[in-house]
Amino acid sequence: MTEYVRVSEQLALPRGRVDPIMATARRLDTYPVHVCLDENTALARLCAEIDGRRVALVTDDTVLALHARRLTERLVATGLDVVTTSFPAGEASKSLRTASTLLDWLAETSLARRDILLAVGGGVVMDTVGWVASAYMRGLPYINVPTTLLAHVDAALGGKVAIDHPSAKNLIGAFYQPRAVVSNVGYLSTQDDRGLRAGLAEAIKTGIIASPELFELIEHRHAAVLAAEPGPTAALVHASSVLKCRLIARDPYERDLRRPLNFGHTIGHAVETATGYGPVLHGEAVAFGMACAARIAERRGLLDPALLARVTGLLDRVRLPTTLAALPARLDPATTVEALGQIRKIRDGRLRFVLPTALGETVITDDVTDEEIHAALVVSAGSEATLARTHGGTDG
Repeated sequence: MTEYVRVSEQLALPRGRVDPIMATARRLDTYPVHVCLDENTALARLCAEIDGRRVALVTDDTVLALHARRLTERLVATGLDVVTTSFPAGEASKSLRTASTLLDWLAETSLARRDILLAVGGGVVMDTVGWVASAYMRGLPYINVPTTLLAHVDAALGGKVAIDHPSAKNLIGAFYQPRAVVSNVGYLSTQDDRGLRAGLAEAIKTGIIASPELFELIEHRHAAVLAAEPGPTAALVHASSVLKCRLIARDPYERDLRRPLNFGHTIGHAVETATGYGPVLHGEAVAFGMACAARIAERRGLLDPALLARVTGLLDRVRLPTTLAALPARLDPATTVEALGQIRKIRDGRLRFVLPTALGETVITDDVTDEEIHAALVVSAGSEATLARTHGGTDG
């Protein structure tokens, strides 16, 4: 016997004068973040989140060989229907061309609107796959499985998904939250030293803007994290994830562009654009951007010289770039300022800087001049330590 779903509506037409029509659409997204020590635990969490749906797994070529092929086999062994594809690793793949290829591939699969897109990889995979998920079938559920430290503490969280454009980083994007995040810190044992250091930059950023306790934890345990020791790394990932989720919850769709989470990213994004998306890793660019913003704050009298030295000192000990000479690619200050001009255009003529004033305290301003930016870009190595000694401070 046929079963019907009966819907009854008896809506009255408006009477009298025609007032403006107010349309309403509200959405509250919540999702779990599972921080796991090993693949077996992560697999169990992942299968529970997939809940029997068909899966399209997307990764990059490097992660496919390291983890994703084995993960696909293990998911299939549980009885799930899984198809897998990959694209070349690196920031250059975070493009409209890659996204278009993925959309064509998805159209050839049997995925339905409630099936799962699984993003397995680092920040480029998280951002690209998340944006594709937001566009395909007007929104396909997706789950992030981060495999790099930067993705664990930053890219997998928050639903800011985007691809790059030659004129600006993340120019084409959306806010689209994942269904879940399953973080297996065991994957970090295969990440190279440079990638781990770049990932730690985002955790340092969170400590500077929101948590003296996290900043101190990194000061004392960064060596263990950079060695990918499971216990300390899981503690860092868990703490960073908790803090970032709290910060995002206050303004998940960035209606207020005055966000401390953008600390280091204003100059950082310009560095990535000016160097052609790739030679400077995102975390390296953010570290350099944080150092520049801290210098601007110190020169404005907002940041104590000793704290400037402490911030740049930690970045130096982690071997993250704080000066032009330390960047892994040549950077022309004039080209960087020009790239900031493009960002200013995108942001309605206003270039907002997050300036630290203390650990856990920032101010946000849109009056930083090109001259201030240039002076912060060209500072010489060791100048913060000299400045701190001049004012009687230490580097912590």
